[in-house]
Amino acid sequence: MKKDIHPDYHAITVVMTNGTEYQTRSTWGSDGDKMNLDIDPTSHPAWTGGNQHLLDRGGRVSRFKKRYEGLGM
Repeated sequence: MKKDIHPDYHAITVVMTNGTEYQTRSTWGSDGDKMNLDIDPTSHPAWTGGNQHLLDRGGRVSRFKKRYEGLGM
């Protein structure tokens, strides 16, 4: 490996949205920095199964349903 081309790999503290902290190693920031997360697996709907609403703009959904209603799906 070439010398002096890789970023510094050091310990940081990650602070989750609920306030819990854990130590990890990263190239982000500098040694001892804290990374405060705005979104994490405990609060993001992609991981928590949050509510997703289907918005029908311009009747697209209703036209789709009408077009394919006879397929028996």
